[in-house]
Amino acid sequence: MGQLHALDLAGYSTLNACSVNQQLLPLTAQTNAQGCLEIGGRNVTELVREFGSPLYILDEETLRVACRQYQKAFQRYYPGDFQVLYASKAWSCLAVCALVQQEGCGIDVVSGGELYTALQANVSPAKLYFHGNNKSLQELRFAIESGCTIVADNWLELHSIVELAQGQLRPRIMLRLTPGIECHTHEYIRTGHLDSKFGFDPSQLNEIFTFACHHPSIEWVGIHAHIGSQIFELQPHQDLSVVMTQWLAQASKLGLPFNELNIGGGLGIRYVESDNPPSIETWVKVISESICNACQSQQVPLPKLLCEPGRSLIGSACVTAYTLGSQKVIPQLRTYLAVDGGMSDNPRPITYQSTYRAVVANRMSAPASELVTIAGKHCESGDILLKDILLPQTQPGDILTVLGTGAYNYSMASNYNRLPRPAAVLVRSGEANVILERETYQDLIRQDRLPSRLVPQLLPVGP
Repeated sequence: MGQLHALDLAGYSTLNACSVNQQLLPLTAQTNAQGCLEIGGRNVTELVREFGSPLYILDEETLRVACRQYQKAFQRYYPGDFQVLYASKAWSCLAVCALVQQEGCGIDVVSGGELYTALQANVSPAKLYFHGNNKSLQELRFAIESGCTIVADNWLELHSIVELAQGQLRPRIMLRLTPGIECHTHEYIRTGHLDSKFGFDPSQLNEIFTFACHHPSIEWVGIHAHIGSQIFELQPHQDLSVVMTQWLAQASKLGLPFNELNIGGGLGIRYVESDNPPSIETWVKVISESICNACQSQQVPLPKLLCEPGRSLIGSACVTAYTLGSQKVIPQLRTYLAVDGGMSDNPRPITYQSTYRAVVANRMSAPASELVTIAGKHCESGDILLKDILLPQTQPGDILTVLGTGAYNYSMASNYNRLPRPAAVLVRSGEANVILERETYQDLIRQDRLPSRLVPQLLPVGP
């Protein structure tokens, strides 16, 4: 765990030579002559001085390269049409949506809010796919009116869509099915096994397809399945390709004109040195070859192939910079270093027991010699960001930088203990642009309402 400071950061300058999801640091990371970490041509320590901390620092080049690696891999290995969709639940904001669209990606959304954000970023509705296991009538109406594709998850949604669509444009609908495929990942982020809240049970396949045949007013475009996230195995994705192609063949026999197959996402990233995820290219190659072989076996034409990477696009592109504060030494047991954030800006360690790597941005050349635990500032004993990691000797005011925080950090951030959410900056070629303003105390009470009977009354003064 203590070898990160010995990494040869100069190797990160060959931007297209490595798979983004296999990198601990953003691709533009380097150590300058003063021994400080730079990302996107900006000194992380100086960014904190300018924008404060905690601070999300998103490297534009890394995110763009990840998008291109997916696109190029599909161009190389899949002979049919394809579309890469960014799973925006990983991090939904205007700048990220606009950036991935510039790179040719569509966007997968899972709420009316994510759909609204993507539309406000001028993402084409033709490249928007709306997921979710309990979409409200308002969300379904919004989706139909926007012209995006809806991924129907259950019978209630199907009946609601048919009712809402009467007399309007034909909505584009995909059907989400649960493939019954297990993979080795955290139980909270496994979605493909049969005991899941997502998707139709495959035992209902005939009934679902018959329903579709009886409602030609709907544009039935294809099938979706997803087996989970932060997955390092390739075999489950091969199995998924076979299962989904069999579903396509069954639909074809009933005369359903399905021409899209959405295999979900789930490719993992490298959070710590011991992680060894497949490369983006390897993942795409396995998926593409499996689909081609399965389609040939089932004698069905190649569908338009869609996938939904989120973490593997943006996870490694971002770091979070904190300022170190107090220290507590428990002799022969543990040393705690406290930072000015914690579970409100990164709830993954307390939620999923997730592990991360960290560096001290202003001491990159110093040897990692102290075993410490990084504690957040919240009133919660479980607010521990990193446990028992090796760092250089530090002092209050040093800049601790946690790596791989682009996915599910800002998007899951909260105001626990009424902490304002951090700012986020997009860095590229020495330029830093704020893409999310730091919240203020006034922001925290903006939605509060105080009933008049609770407003303090001035007491009369004097006799």
